[in-house]
This record gives sequence, structure tokens and C-alpha cells, in this order.
Amino acid sequence: MGTVITVVLIIAMIGAGIALVHRLNAQHGARIAAFRYSEPLPGIGRSRGRNRRPAGPGPAGPPPADDREQGVGGRG
Repeated sequence: MGTVITVVLIIAMIGAGIALVHRLNAQHGARIAAFRYSEPLPGIGRSRGRNRRPAGPGPAGPPPADDREQGVGGRG
């Protein structure tokens, strides 16, 4: 009789464990479905590196002047 009770308790504990794992997996799946992977988190992004060059004229010299400053094709 003691063996039957022990087997029934073990089977009941296995069933309770299966139910718990199933419930946790369902909650995790719901969290993953609600999370948007395509939107980056604010303030968190890839670093551009430590060797970033300062903004300024490149190797070709200063940027070209605007058309208005040159008096081409406008009122200026």
C-alpha cells in the first residue's frame, strides 16, 4: 500500500511540475510577442568608436559655397 501512495505522489509531483513549466513558457512567449525588437531603446545604441574625427573640412578643402553666395541662378 505504501508503494502505491509513493508512486501516486511522484506522478502528481511530475504533473504539477509540467503544469508549472507550461505556464511559465506561456508567460515568456507572451512577453516576447509584446516586445518590439525593431525599435532601439532610447539612449542605447552602437558607439561610433573612440577614433571619431572632428567635424570640419575634409581632405578636399572646405565645402562648396551655396549658389546664392555665388550669385548664380537666383536673386542674390
